[in-house]
Amino acid sequence: MSRRAGRELALKVLYQWDLVKADAEVALRRTAETAAETGGAGEDSTGFAAELVRGVLAHQAAIDARISELAHDWSLARMAAVDRNILRIAAYELLFASGVPASASINEAVELAKLYGTGESGRFVNGILGNLLRGRGGTPPVNQDVLPWS
Repeated sequence: MSRRAGRELALKVLYQWDLVKADAEVALRRTAETAAETGGAGEDSTGFAAELVRGVLAHQAAIDARISELAHDWSLARMAAVDRNILRIAAYELLFASGVPASASINEAVELAKLYGTGESGRFVNGILGNLLRGRGGTPPVNQDVLPWS
């Protein structure tokens, strides 16, 4: 199973839900079908994506509140939609999901941000998630490709 492919699918679904208010379940089904047709994701990845999307939506208020607390001088509305939804996925994993190592969640989020975001997205996502991890008593992992947290 590729959790990276699952996270990528979840990002695409949440992006649609966030920007055009698409029905998340419909977007999930269509995105998964497209990915399966192109060989981009298997059933395991699709199942993981569904878990992430449903988890983010179930805990959206708490996740958004926590991100807002940590994103000094950046409202959620002001953030790039890609960054905002990557943060939501990783925050869900860090705060509510079990069995996902914090370092894996943060590193995958940073990689998604570098792939789909702007030139600064990786550092932005890394910083907020590092603060989130520290706030829950963890030690942030150091991603060698991104500047360490300040």
